Amino acid sequence: MNILNIRNLTFSYDGVKNIYEDFSLEIKRGEIVCIVGPSGSGKSTLFELITKNLRPKSGTIDTGRVSQIFQDPYNSFHPTFSIIDQIKDITPLENIDNLCRELNLDIKLLKKKPHLLSGGQLQRCSILRAILMKPDLILADEPTSALDNITQLEVMKLLLKFLDKTGILLITHDESLAKWCGDKTISL
Repeated sequence: MNILNIRNLTFSYDGVKNIYEDFSLEIKRGEIVCIVGPSGSGKSTLFELITKNLRPKSGTIDTGRVSQIFQDPYNSFHPTFSIIDQIKDITPLENIDNLCRELNLDIKLLKKKPHLLSGGQLQRCSILRAILMKPDLILADEPTSALDNITQLEVMKLLLKFLDKTGILLITHDESLAKWCGDKTISL
């Protein structure tokens, strides 16, 4: 069963030059699809269309519950509130102890404000938040680009652990990452 169906999508910002024209994509649970391309090619625009922040000129987008992991973990949390307060504002904390163990994340860190955590710790918090939302689809926008190589690998391995529950649409500039983890790669 597909958790994302995009059919014949056409979109442009100016009404003249289409960023997407007759674009279709399907993602199934347990699948990771990577979108690669240069800046300005429409990668983030696709996420905005899937989350319905933008409307297509034509075509359809059908998906279940969606959560997102953003490129910059420091900008994805408000600086003046603890991580746990920000997570519980948007989703129940069901099974949080087990998920923190799976993510190799000390639960005590969740009581801290974002600037007190490393980039890797904060990105794990982003993954925790996304998984707690029980999504059908995770939209991951360059989730490892702000991290060192070792932490990048750890974060991707953690994300892949949850593929039995969800599917992932991953934006990346890193073609080797796309080849390593993607079931399918789409170049824009």
